[in-house]
Amino acid sequence: MLNDTVERLNDEAALLGLFEELALAAGREIMVHYHEGVSVEKKADASPVTEADRAAERVILSGLRATLAGAPCVSEEEASGGVLPVCGDDGFLLVDPLDGTREFINRRADFTVNIALVKEGVPVVGVVYAPARDLLYSGRPGAAFEVEVRDGGKVTGRREIVARPAHTPPAIVASRSHSTPETVAFIERYPGAETVSVGSSLKFCMLARGEADLYPRFGRTMQWDTAAGDAVLRAAGGRTLTLEGAPITYGPKGGEGLEAFANPFFIAEGRPAARV
Repeated sequence: MLNDTVERLNDEAALLGLFEELALAAGREIMVHYHEGVSVEKKADASPVTEADRAAERVILSGLRATLAGAPCVSEEEASGGVLPVCGDDGFLLVDPLDGTREFINRRADFTVNIALVKEGVPVVGVVYAPARDLLYSGRPGAAFEVEVRDGGKVTGRREIVARPAHTPPAIVASRSHSTPETVAFIERYPGAETVSVGSSLKFCMLARGEADLYPRFGRTMQWDTAAGDAVLRAAGGRTLTLEGAPITYGPKGGEGLEAFANPFFIAEGRPAARV
């Protein structure tokens, strides 16, 4: 990796600005397809993909590679096509150009653009943009933000957000499209808990902005699905843990191809509290 790129990866405030700019640009591409409609294809794993996914990825990767030459970038659609660079401790990028493709196809507003920087297994800078909601969430160590946008990407407001101490009973967010018996059993451990179903990485952002307490995930996710939202949550004071209670980490973990970037089951939470 070039020395100037390593230096840029260490400038977290500048990276946050770059990620926000590229997420907004990708969101504009996505919304063109959202309004005009797209055909849906199936990838090898039977998950859906559209031209909106590919167009957003082109925008993001072009911008990242122009500014961060040589930085390894693992992006969902490229990875699905077999492009998986070597990722080192200096830092690598994780991109999901359109997280929540099923939400997008069904014309619900919960799809997002996700961009994150990972260093030594930790997501340290992340941006989650929901273009149909005109909301962007971003985070770097020590600061997380909710950004209001208008007119296809004009920033009209920004406020710092923090995760809240756990409520009793808690508010629990869960996947709209990927519920499992384990998720139902987890929720049943908290009598009286408020539950909200939300798509994409917005679940992390609800915890980061103090709107919810727990997000259990007992289904398959990939690292590009979670890294950006996890970075925002950590910046806001929350955390994401494996079922054994260790912080979830990022980077290839064995396995072949895409499987090297599969996540374990996890529980994301707001400000740390005793787990039941």
